[in-house]
Amino acid sequence: MKHFLSILSVLAVAMLVACHDGSQSNTKEFVTVRDGKFYRGADEYKFIGANFWYGAVLASEGQGGDRERLAKELDLMQEVGITNVRVLVGGEGPDTVVSHVVPVLQPEPGVYNDTILQGLDYLIAELEKREMTAVLFLNNSWEWSGGYGAYLEWAGCGPVPDWSDWGIAQAYHCQFVKNDKAKAMAEQHVRFIVTRTNTVTGAPYTESPAIMAWELANEPRAFARDSVTKACFANWVEEQAKLIKSLDSNHLVTTGSEGLEGCEEDPELFRQVHAFPEIDYVCIHIWPYNWHWLGPASGPLEIGLARNGETSVVDSVAYAARKTRAYMDTCWDVVKNLNKPMVLEEFGYPRDGYRIEPCSPTMGRDVYYAYVLGLLSEGKLQGCCFWAWGGYAQPQHVRWQRWDDYVGDPAQEEQGLNAVFACDSTTLNVIRMSAESIKP
Repeated sequence: MKHFLSILSVLAVAMLVACHDGSQSNTKEFVTVRDGKFYRGADEYKFIGANFWYGAVLASEGQGGDRERLAKELDLMQEVGITNVRVLVGGEGPDTVVSHVVPVLQPEPGVYNDTILQGLDYLIAELEKREMTAVLFLNNSWEWSGGYGAYLEWAGCGPVPDWSDWGIAQAYHCQFVKNDKAKAMAEQHVRFIVTRTNTVTGAPYTESPAIMAWELANEPRAFARDSVTKACFANWVEEQAKLIKSLDSNHLVTTGSEGLEGCEEDPELFRQVHAFPEIDYVCIHIWPYNWHWLGPASGPLEIGLARNGETSVVDSVAYAARKTRAYMDTCWDVVKNLNKPMVLEEFGYPRDGYRIEPCSPTMGRDVYYAYVLGLLSEGKLQGCCFWAWGGYAQPQHVRWQRWDDYVGDPAQEEQGLNAVFACDSTTLNVIRMSAESIKP
């Protein structure tokens, strides 16, 4: 009997140890910031990420959804060392605009598409299983997902103008940070999303270790250089950051800014919007093609015509790399005394010859990616997130049509120009090797 009781005692201790170990393994390890670096638990967290804006749509069970593909995409990302994804919470406005993300999450103010909401829930649950993290952006200054334009139209500011006239488009969108009605609707959206309870896991979003950060918007801008609009922009950033922190104290908050380029090239504004104590880290974006760094004739792409010759993308890498470092250094010098991490959360590079087909040559891109990801070892950047993940998508048209596969390039852009596909083995190998080099 004594021997039997001894065995029971040992078993009881073993069960307690097992339970203790299990609870420890499930301990929520949120990403935090200390001394200008990210940490996950006790470990420093440097990351290579992928822009995967369509993740919530792909994770849904409605049109555009494909959970089998989602699992394959996340597994492949994890295999090559991608630990973070940057995801659009959802689009706003009518689903009748050709260039818009569809299905939209919020077709009318305060009216939500439950299918997409549950897709976001499912995506977060899948990320939790893989111990991956996400940056979730809550708005967009650009029209391809609604964003500023949708809220302004709902606020009675008239129809959103065509972006073909840059001056008119800026004049319209700069109203957002000054329009109380538009901002109030956007604020209600933030409250609704941040306080949501996940229908898959049963836990509030505020308790999910898969959420690294809430992001105010994709590339928020003032869209005007006058002091009043810039002040309104900075005030909006501060108000939104304070709101999110009041709702969720577990997760980081950031701007989504392009850096100086997104702050009207005003260093003081760039510093100001990242100096608020509720903003945990600094964002910059870098776009060599869009910013005309790929040779003297770089400009709007004409499909089938490589304006600088078939090797122009490859030949421009060295110049693009120098410009990239100069931009990063300039941004860093403005914010370094804030002692906050800096993340290059968008960068892209075209395929050789400006081609768009999956598996077409990426010699220039591979060299550029290797250069940019190598900057993680130098200390100024704590994370790099390329644009964009195309994975197993099979694009059907030059520009996206319903219901083509999502490839990462927004609907109004050439499908495949900046996308990294599963068959792009050389690019994936660059990512894989870079991820290995930053492991603690």
